[in-house]
This record gives sequence, C-alpha cells and structure tokens, in this order.
Amino acid sequence: MDDSKKTKEKSDANFARRVDWNLFQLFHEIVRAGGIGAAARRLNRQQPSVSAGLKRLEDHLGATLLRRTAQGVELMPAGRALFALCETMMGAVRAAPHEVATAAGLVEGVINIRTMSSVVSPEFDAALAALHRHHPGVGIHIEVSPWREVIAALKSGDAEVGIAVDSAPDAALCYQPLIRETQQLYCHKAHALYGMTVPQPSDLADQPFIMTGEDEPQDLENFRRRYGLGSRAAGFAENLNEAKRLIELGVGIGFLPTCVAETLDNRGALWPLLPEAVLPAYQVYLVTRDEPARNTPTELFLAEIMGRLRERQTET
Repeated sequence: MDDSKKTKEKSDANFARRVDWNLFQLFHEIVRAGGIGAAARRLNRQQPSVSAGLKRLEDHLGATLLRRTAQGVELMPAGRALFALCETMMGAVRAAPHEVATAAGLVEGVINIRTMSSVVSPEFDAALAALHRHHPGVGIHIEVSPWREVIAALKSGDAEVGIAVDSAPDAALCYQPLIRETQQLYCHKAHALYGMTVPQPSDLADQPFIMTGEDEPQDLENFRRRYGLGSRAAGFAENLNEAKRLIELGVGIGFLPTCVAETLDNRGALWPLLPEAVLPAYQVYLVTRDEPARNTPTELFLAEIMGRLRERQTET
C-alpha cells in the first residue's frame, strides 16, 4: 500500500473517531424538516443549539452543507452528497434491531399494506416476494381502498405502508416515488369510435362516462373537468377492475391507467381514444408515517423495496 493511501485511511479513521455521530442525525433532521427552526421544534431543542451543531459538522467536513433561504434551507452540492449518505446511515440504524431479529430467527407478525386498486409496480411485487421468501412466518395483509382512505389509514395508524397518489402531501407522512401512471380514455370494441383517435378531449364531453369516484386522482379529475368529460355519468365503479368491466360492457367510455389496461385487456376489447401527447399523468407514491415505531416485518419490507427503488434510479 502506498504512503498516500495509508495517509488517507488514517485520516478517515481519525475523522470517524473524532466526529460526533449525532451531528449526522441533526443534519438529516434539518433537511427533512426543511429548516433549522422546524428541526429544532421537532427535536425539542433550542434553535441556536441546532445552528451550532450544524456549524460543528461543517467545520469537521470543511465544507458548507446548506444555505438558508426565505423558504427554509437549500442544499449545497456537499450537502446533497452528505444527505444521501445520511439516508443510508439512518436506514441502517433503524434496520439494526430488525436485522438482529432476522439473524436470530425471530421474525414473525403481520405487515398491513393499504393500496389503491390495480397498482402495477415490479419493485413492489419483487419486494413482497422477497419478504415472503426470506421470512415465511410473516403474514402479508393487503387492503384495497380509494387513495384518500389510504392516506387516512396511514395517518390514523391503521396501516404501516400505503400506495397512493396525493395532490397535497401531508407533512406527517413520507413519500417515495414508486411509479408514474398515465391515464388513457378507453371505449369498447363495439363503440362507434372504436379504431379512431380523438385529438380534442372536449369532443367527447357528450359521451356516456364511467366515473371512478373517490379513487380518481386529483390530476385526472382536473383534466376531466377541464374538457367537460363525465357530464353524462353512465356508471360508477371505485375499483379499476369494475370500471374496466363497465367499459367493456359498453356502458360508457372511461379512464384507466395505461399499465392497468395493458395488463387486464388480453382480448383487445378496449380502444384508446386520445393521442399520447395530451394524456394526463401523475406520480404514485410509496407512503409511510414519519419514522414511527415500525414493527420488524414492516422495516424488512421497506428495506427490500427501497433497495430496489434505489437500484432503478441508479440504472436510469
């Protein structure tokens, strides 16, 4: 080993022994809270002590980590790099008791997941399969609900993990992008418009329409109202499978996520009516409460799915 490498390793070891590891947690909390004052309130500390802790960490690292703004704080390049490391560190600390339980063969219990209907996510499916494969003693309870009920169940503690859209994210919840869904307007193969593309969505305003009620994402509702779609409601279905059924029966035209239609429509019964350029799209999130006392099955599942989502981000 050359002298420069030995010197660097010695310097890294000295830093690890010297630095107060609590400062990393403090920095992590400042970023997540969106400001020094907000972090102080969450940590039940005085704001000057939080500011002093941040300054100590910056002195240790020899770099400015963030800049205060009127809106809160803005991460500098060094801060962005450190925050990514802190996310990994905090995840490892939270996972420690659960990994110990795994090694000791003590993992049992139930994970409660509340989700919108017909979510298509390879990472979600792979994480569930891995959880069952590695921990067959864990029960998996999945309940399908409209997205607003998913959010309400997380806030009340009736679910540990949720999959939902949310047009107004709640500060008490954590949102991890899972998939981006695109909605298309479909008709049945016996419909007069089958085989046609309608450039202007407003031209379909007088068509009988299948409504999805409480499960309709806000972005889709805004799009529908903008073009007058749904003024002639011919049917209602909270579940996407049932919405698809009504469309296939010719009750009316209706929106479905393209990934859901592609998965469920194996007979070519549905026809997309709108050009791709105008289709509404929105983010679907993996949602959890803000660092609650999670049970071991939930922590292990989150470790599985978050690892897969990080891999996907790296690949793209």
